[in-house]
Amino acid sequence: MVVRGLRKRFGEAWVVDGVGFDVRRGEVLCLLGPNGAGKTTSIRMLHGFLPADGGDISYFGAPLRTDAGGPAGRQARSAIKRRIGVCTQDDTLDPDFSVRDNLWVFARYFRPRRPDLARHIDGLLERFGLARFADHRPDQLSGGYRRRLMIARSIVHDPDVLFLDEPTTGLDPKARVELWALVAELRALGMAIILTTHYMDEAERLSDRLVVLQRGEVLAAGLPREVLGGLLGEHTLVLPPDAPERDDVAAWAEREGVPTQDVLGELRLMVEGPQLAAFTTAFPGAPLHVRPPNLDDLFLSLSEGDAEAGGPTRTAGDLRAVPGAPS
Repeated sequence: MVVRGLRKRFGEAWVVDGVGFDVRRGEVLCLLGPNGAGKTTSIRMLHGFLPADGGDISYFGAPLRTDAGGPAGRQARSAIKRRIGVCTQDDTLDPDFSVRDNLWVFARYFRPRRPDLARHIDGLLERFGLARFADHRPDQLSGGYRRRLMIARSIVHDPDVLFLDEPTTGLDPKARVELWALVAELRALGMAIILTTHYMDEAERLSDRLVVLQRGEVLAAGLPREVLGGLLGEHTLVLPPDAPERDDVAAWAEREGVPTQDVLGELRLMVEGPQLAAFTTAFPGAPLHVRPPNLDDLFLSLSEGDAEAGGPTRTAGDLRAVPGAPS
């Protein structure tokens, strides 16, 4: 899948403005960003639920056109959608059907229909641990098994591209890990997966590449380590809340233009190697913990930048640019 210059406007506001990236077979691409960054709107345009107001979306060399009329346009659109699977944030399972029938009815929407559909559905039920619940209604399942069923339904027609929009929201840790394993299995089978999530550990564990959105634009794209290093720096310095040097360190960071975060009184500084050397010279006895930056740091930086609405620190313009990222 290739996306170039994707745009969407609601009223006078551009909620998605020039988004572009590509997704390859056998990889997980994570769309990351705070609430309002444009992730879900982008996802809805990419799988044809919303018409785009600008840009190009192509699958397997063919454009996805939501405005193409006539039999030929509908046929081309259906051929692409036959190769796309979508698992939305919202639970859209049919409560009147059994687990098995939710898969069966959904699969019948797609043409051409698999000749071995019944056996294929049995295989999905086994793979997703749902076989013993096949005759239950969805409302009789736990949250984790309902999410399993949602993902199983989204791939019942054997798509090549799968959209997972916050698939583990509300699940307990065990159910989340089990779904991670299923996603890894689908990637190993060669499926291209586009994932959105607010769980940073999930993004770090599952994603091969990141696309970071802020205010509807691509802030950075690339391998997770490249994105973190480019946007946040080489090191995160962590100073505990009770450190006597805390105020002096905060003042030093402001003078040096070093981005900071305050997390429950804990002061975090995002620095490059030379800045780390300068810090240790200025504060040789500080009770300091040094670690690599992580996606939690990035997410907090983006969220605080949005909250400040163009303030002097931690905004998109102040975060370091990733080489090769869209400008």
